[in-house]
Amino acid sequence: MASGCVSSDTNNGSDGTYDGEAETLEYQGVKLTPISEQRDNSIKGTPQININNYFLTVDGMVDDPQFLTYEQITSYPNVSKLVMLDCVEGWSYVAKWTGIPVKTLLDEAGVQDGATTVIFYSADGYSTALELDYLVENNIILAYELNDVTLPRDHGYPFQLVAEDKYGYKWAKWVTGIEVTDEPYEGYWESRGYNNNADVGGPRFD
Repeated sequence: MASGCVSSDTNNGSDGTYDGEAETLEYQGVKLTPISEQRDNSIKGTPQININNYFLTVDGMVDDPQFLTYEQITSYPNVSKLVMLDCVEGWSYVAKWTGIPVKTLLDEAGVQDGATTVIFYSADGYSTALELDYLVENNIILAYELNDVTLPRDHGYPFQLVAEDKYGYKWAKWVTGIEVTDEPYEGYWESRGYNNNADVGGPRFD
C-alpha cells in the first residue's frame, strides 16, 4: 500500500449500482462497505491494462509454467468470501470478494518439492510475497469481482490478491505474475521496512 489514502468515487450511482453493475451491499448478514467509500492505494496510480493482451504467468518452481488469459482464469470454479481489508495506516473496510483460489492455479502448474514462497508481481512494478502454506491452508483467492461488481480498475482490475488476515500491503493489485520459489522474498514495502509477515494485529515494521 502507498502512504497516501484516497477514496474511490468513479461512476458511483445512487441506485445501488457501480459502473453500471448492480452492487451487493449485504452478504452473509453483514453490511458491506460500498465501493465508493472504500479507500485505495497505489505506488504509481492506476495502470491501464488492455485485457485483450493480458496474460497471467505462473512460473518458477513449477513443472508446467502457465500463461493464462483473463477468460481462462475466470472460467474456473470461483469462490466468494466476506473479508475485511485492514490497511497498515489504520483504516479498513469489509467487502465481498469473488475469484479463483490461488491453489487452483498452483495445482495447474504443479508446484515442485521444496517450494516455500509465492511472489506476486503487479503491472505497476509492485511486488509482495506470501508463504505457500498460508495461501493453500487459507484458500486465498485472486479476486475479479468486488461486491459482485467487476473489479474496478483502481481496485486492481483484472485481479487483486485477497490476503485475508494480512495488512493491505500484501493485497497485490493488477497481478500479472506469480512466481514460486524456495527463498524468502521482500517486496516493495517490505524492503522499505514493513514487516514481512504482515499479520493484522502484529508488528507493522521490522
